[in-house]
Amino acid sequence: MKPNLPQSKKERYLTFFLGDEQYGIEIERIKEIIAMMKITGVPKIPKFMRGVINLRGSIIPVVDTRLRFAMESREADMHTAIIIVEVEKVNIGFIVDRVEEVASIDKASLSEPPKFGSYIDTDFISAVAQMGENVVMILDVIKLFEADEIIDLEQIQNSNTSDA
Repeated sequence: MKPNLPQSKKERYLTFFLGDEQYGIEIERIKEIIAMMKITGVPKIPKFMRGVINLRGSIIPVVDTRLRFAMESREADMHTAIIIVEVEKVNIGFIVDRVEEVASIDKASLSEPPKFGSYIDTDFISAVAQMGENVVMILDVIKLFEADEIIDLEQIQNSNTSDA
């Protein structure tokens, strides 16, 4: 009789690039992926917030993921996409340079994210996975925002939805 060995569980992630860095988000959080579209600016929002989009009647706040990660902003091109992600019951659009694929990653191959000391915040990286030659940083989208920022995003979404 063989011992009951734990089955290796695969998780699915949408992977995308910002520059040369590859990231992943749990597929369950992804609502949809859309091409870059016109973003309407909203006054007095943080710099990393680009504004809102009207997606089939729903107002969605949009984050420039590069700015959120303290990277240089860049012009959109034909590969630029907006990933609509549900964060604490709020749909948020994340601008990314290029969507790569839906990858199945063995849970056993996920490792702890590196620690860079107390001054560098990497809490939003929940794990790191090796995929071929690439290292994929798995994001915890909830930890990308402070609690009050999520409330602000929810208010932006709700106030603009009630106006529509």
